[in-house]
Amino acid sequence: MIPFIDLQAQRRRLGQPLEDAILEVVRSGAYIMGPQIARFEAELAAFGEAPHALSCGSGTEALILPLMAWGIGPGDAVFCPAFTFAATAEVMPLVGATPVFVDIRPETCTLDPERLDSAIRAIDAEGRLKPRAVIAVDLFGQPADYPALAEVCARHGLKLIADSAQGFGCTLQGRQPLHWADVTTTSFFPAKPLGAYGDGGAVLCKDARLHDLLVSLRVHGQAVGSDLEGRTFDHDPKYLNMRVGLNSRMDTLQAAVLLQKLTIFADEIVARDRVAARYAEGLGDVVTTPAVIPGGTSVWAQYTIEAENRDGLAAHLKGEGVPTAVYYPVPLHRQAPYAHAPAPGGLPVTEAKAERVLSLPMHAYLEPDVQDQIVAAIRNFVKRNR
Repeated sequence: MIPFIDLQAQRRRLGQPLEDAILEVVRSGAYIMGPQIARFEAELAAFGEAPHALSCGSGTEALILPLMAWGIGPGDAVFCPAFTFAATAEVMPLVGATPVFVDIRPETCTLDPERLDSAIRAIDAEGRLKPRAVIAVDLFGQPADYPALAEVCARHGLKLIADSAQGFGCTLQGRQPLHWADVTTTSFFPAKPLGAYGDGGAVLCKDARLHDLLVSLRVHGQAVGSDLEGRTFDHDPKYLNMRVGLNSRMDTLQAAVLLQKLTIFADEIVARDRVAARYAEGLGDVVTTPAVIPGGTSVWAQYTIEAENRDGLAAHLKGEGVPTAVYYPVPLHRQAPYAHAPAPGGLPVTEAKAERVLSLPMHAYLEPDVQDQIVAAIRNFVKRNR
């Protein structure tokens, strides 16, 4: 069976330094907030061209933390796509806010800025909810149209979050999403392009005060430097709780793993792009291959094609030993927890994509001969069913 994502090939490449880094943590006993956490945050910030980076417990918590820091809650609207993993919309109810679903562009499957502008105006005119923020998703690894989205957000006075759980490392016009967004969030779930050996996430931001609040919220609302100005507290700051927070610390072990993975991450992005180009060359005349926004670089978290008989093709590939995945067969607006969330103007593109998309094996270590097998199996199916 061909692996969908070959994590073991990456582990073999990293070799003994990775195992040594893990053992160093095990021997140290500093399993929570050990020194590797600060080192990783510094290196992550440098890679992401961010003044500040904060590690946390998961990609979901990375989205919750800035919403909490901005005081977003009941009566507030946060706009996002419905063609995404549940975590993107889940964080709104968790802070008491309401998700508002906006359709995507057919070419890139990322948030449509024109539809976003219309949705904000509709919610504002209705008057029931107050527009507060937008969460754009770097779906399948490529950047959303951040210049256009940032312009819409500035026009309406909204915060902009780049949900880069699938897309950390992607660029647009040579710049990271944070160049336009207020924060970038990401996930280190093992299957992500930059994945740990367990769960974890991070928030990258430009604002020092916001970062200070995130540091506090990550550990139960503990006191931070700005809280202690003009007062004395000679104890661990986690015992002086200035606000309601979370327990969202990333394990030291995951930071140690990610420090090793960061050393090869840039090279892996290039390798993933090479694999994507080979897929496009082999499949572009038989199925719809993914388009990347002009000026954009994808990290190719998934390579997602569109096919007329998606389920038939998936069954055929399974019989040929080729695994596939469908992201996302039931868009969020059709799922019970979000069935009553507003979706001004409807979601026709989202609903069409859910019926057609199919993701193929994709990782930096996909050998050309294996990829040729996958391409041949798809071409044979399409040829027989024309």
